[in-house]
This record gives sequence, structure tokens and C-alpha cells, in this order.
Amino acid sequence: MILLQSHSRFLLQTLLNRIQNLEKCIELDHHWVEFDDVRYHVQVSMKNPHILLLSLSLPTPPLETVFVGGLPFGAIEAIKAAYGVIVQILDPPRDGFNLTLKLNLSKLPQDEDQRHTLLVKIASVREVVLGAPLRVILKHLASRTVAPDIDQFVALVHRPNESFFLVPQAEKVTVVFPMRFKDSIDTVLATSFLQEFMESRRTAGLSNAPPCLWSQTPPLELKGVTDDALSANAGFVTFGNIRRLEFCFFPLVVLLPI
Repeated sequence: MILLQSHSRFLLQTLLNRIQNLEKCIELDHHWVEFDDVRYHVQVSMKNPHILLLSLSLPTPPLETVFVGGLPFGAIEAIKAAYGVIVQILDPPRDGFNLTLKLNLSKLPQDEDQRHTLLVKIASVREVVLGAPLRVILKHLASRTVAPDIDQFVALVHRPNESFFLVPQAEKVTVVFPMRFKDSIDTVLATSFLQEFMESRRTAGLSNAPPCLWSQTPPLELKGVTDDALSANAGFVTFGNIRRLEFCFFPLVVLLPI
């Protein structure tokens, strides 16, 4: 089993280096892209060495996704809950970015372990923002309710121009992944693997796992979704009947930066 860390290692190292050299008044202006989808920009001026600006450009959202003010719904609340007073959301963000955070490094905890934990959380801003709709659904699933004003299905963006779908209900959530591959050989291999995967689920040791289905055509839960959103050349993988305890592990699966 491979456990991939959700935080940006380069962003974390940048923050750690900044904390260690806080009194040197070194100016920073770093741009980089991770996983071909998220663009970062970190700025620190010599005039305000304790203030760090962190900007984030997210993957291009497909038409079926719901963005509010350039961010997934629930993102603002998720940022405030995760970072508290140390972070201020700038409105509007810097040009070309979906989000700009103003970090006051002087408000970091004095305790080294607590400070490092918070910096790791800041370096996980991609997960916090893109996973915000998932957390809203998870919160309501725990209380056996459905979020008000939520659509019949929710599209979450996780790669440029790609999304997967959640169908929330009070007692369960169904998750559907359209499988897309650019290379024809990858498509053949993926289709073969998914067919074998379906066969392996029939073994006794996997009988208690959440239901998982693969099909060449969209499942009925996605009735009404546009054809462009369902452009999958390797079929659809559906995890159905995911309940409260099982769903707690889903952020680890669907938001991995792979």
C-alpha cells in the first residue's frame, strides 16, 4: 500500500525556510505548478517580512461543476475553519488566480510541534479548497441529512477539465468516476483491469466492501448530466451505498494528487 501525502512538499519547505530566516528580510517571489493542475505563487516583500501572500490557481472547472466566486462551494468556510486568524482571504485575489491568502507569520504558534502541524495544514491548501464540497456532503451524511439547495448530483473537479460525481442522500452517497484516458493502449489496459476488478470482488474476502460497479455506459444516477461531462472512453466506476463510516475514508481516495 502506498500512502501519498496530500500537502505540497515544495510549499511546506518554502514556509519552513521562511520561518527559519524570518529576521533576514529576504524577498520571495516563487511560481510553480504541481500535478499539472494547480499553480502556486508565493510572495514576501522586504517591507513586510512577516506577511506572506499565497495565491492558488485551480484546475479549469468543467461546466457541470459548481464554483462560487471562482472557488468550489464551501471553500471559504473550509479555509476559515482550517486556518483561523493566521490567514486572511483577499478579495479579489491576485490576477490570474482563484484564491489569495494573506498569512501573518507572526501569529504562528510558539510551540514547534504545533507550528509545524499548522504549516503542513497550510501546505495542504489544495486539498482544503478542492475537497470543500466533499466535506459539506460528509458533514450532512454524518447527521443523516442532505445539504439544503444542493443539486441531485454534485460534480467535483480534480483534474483539468475532468470531474467525478457524488449523488448525496440522507443515508448514503453514491460516487461515480468517469474513466478517461488519452492513449488508446491505456484505455484497453484500464478496461481489462476494471473488468478483472469486478470479478475479484466476488471473492469471499471482499464481500463486505462497499458495492462497486463498472459499466461502459453512464449509471442511472447520472441521468440529466450533459454528454460532454460523460465523455468516458473506459467506462464508469460506481461506488454505491457508501455510508457514514465508510465515507470518512473517501477524502483519502478521491483527492489524492495523482
